[in-house]
Amino acid sequence: MKRPLIGLGLGMAIGLVAGCGASGNHRAYEYMPDMARGPAYKAFAPNAATRDGLTLQHPVSGTIARGYQRFDYGPGEQEAERAGRELKNPYRATEATLQEGKALFETYCAVCHGAQGRGDGPISGKIPPPPSYRSDRVMEFAPGRIFHVITLGSGKMPAYATQLRADERWKIITYVYSVLQGREAAAVPSRQGRRP
Repeated sequence: MKRPLIGLGLGMAIGLVAGCGASGNHRAYEYMPDMARGPAYKAFAPNAATRDGLTLQHPVSGTIARGYQRFDYGPGEQEAERAGRELKNPYRATEATLQEGKALFETYCAVCHGAQGRGDGPISGKIPPPPSYRSDRVMEFAPGRIFHVITLGSGKMPAYATQLRADERWKIITYVYSVLQGREAAAVPSRQGRRP
């Protein structure tokens, strides 16, 4: 019984040495080479390995992108009002949130709305100027309605959903409400400066 085991062990040792014994210019013997170097397909190239013959496959039904947040509101005044009733700002006016909101506002909004939100930004003379954040009409807007406007745009204002993530839009709203409209008290100290 010892002889077959010795023979098997010797055969495996010879196989390992032979497989690893190639010089730098030659490939060694490989067991299952397709495991290391599979065939590569371009995204839009035909592919015989898939059921529909396409390399690029549709995502599974119900799949959502990482970080995606549903937005079930269409354009229009009624949808904006509904968003105002249903959407709630997840941020409080902490020092960190206000700083981030201010930086985002200065980057994306101040060019039209102005640094103080009065509708007097540098390009406001080239377009119909936006309303002041202190106007009676805008002061009645709920945070969800402002989120709707930033997301889908309104009038001459373009949609910013592709430039600003949802959390960034909410931080801008927190800054506008707290600082430019003076609706909330000063920043609430926070250890993390994140959502409550």
